Amino acid sequence: MSMKVRKAVFPAAGMGTRFLPATKVMPKEMLPVVDKPIIQYGVEEAIASGCDEIIIVTGRGKVLMEDHFDISFELEHSLAKRNKPMLLETAQLVARMAHVSTVRQKEPLGLGHAVLMAQRLVGDEPFGVILPDDLVDSPETPCLRQLIDIFDEKHASVIAMQIVEGKAISAYGVLDAKPVPGFNGRLYEVSDMVEKPKFEDAPSNLAIIGRYVLTPRIFEMIETTAPGAGGELQLTDALRKLLKHEKIYGLVIEGKRHDAGDKLGFLKATVEYALQREDLGPAFKEYLLSLDIEKASQGVV
Repeated sequence: MSMKVRKAVFPAAGMGTRFLPATKVMPKEMLPVVDKPIIQYGVEEAIASGCDEIIIVTGRGKVLMEDHFDISFELEHSLAKRNKPMLLETAQLVARMAHVSTVRQKEPLGLGHAVLMAQRLVGDEPFGVILPDDLVDSPETPCLRQLIDIFDEKHASVIAMQIVEGKAISAYGVLDAKPVPGFNGRLYEVSDMVEKPKFEDAPSNLAIIGRYVLTPRIFEMIETTAPGAGGELQLTDALRKLLKHEKIYGLVIEGKRHDAGDKLGFLKATVEYALQREDLGPAFKEYLLSLDIEKASQGVV
């Protein structure tokens, strides 16, 4: 088994029903946060983390994602003819940022099944998994890179975590884990995990978020895992089986996570990413400060 993490898998076959009607024909992963599709933020993170192969697990009606990362001869020709060098560079950068492959998940059979669909393209290598809905703003070190750094040291699967206090923990997969000395309380060795427990049953406040570095043995575990609720193959169930054979670590990531698969989370991400932009931030901040929030919330200008 190669020990270098150079491939990143993006499960992106979901129907995006929470964003209907926008997602009736538009893949949820292509909804723009400011001026970039959600999925592009994850692809840029994977590349910045050292991955040079991107594997997108798609479904029916997701061809727009493939087109986005492909060369658009007509667009590039038009921009060149109109002498728009900066826009031309932007269009070319998207198409040439990485080698992108796609594979179809023909039925929505869960996250574990989506990861399994990438097996032939991943091969016998460790690999990253990025859930496009989860945007992680990590200015210092990209989120996936943080996990890869731990993998390079421990040679074991690593799960990204955030600390969630109170009853909100019930919306997450939760780890039962003990801290590993020497990592400032950020790294934990996992002993078990549970999907969306009741608050009183949660083993900790360590919530799983949408970043993983996994060893290829996870494919064997998924293949031998029985379907769970709704007939879906849960990645959490496969990870629990993997624990019987290999160690798994959980890392509390440095950075701010936005749940862009939720409408409110999507809006928050849009505002915060816009404020960080040099070309938009100052004017946008001035606009936000000028708002009368009470009147705006009532539709009064």
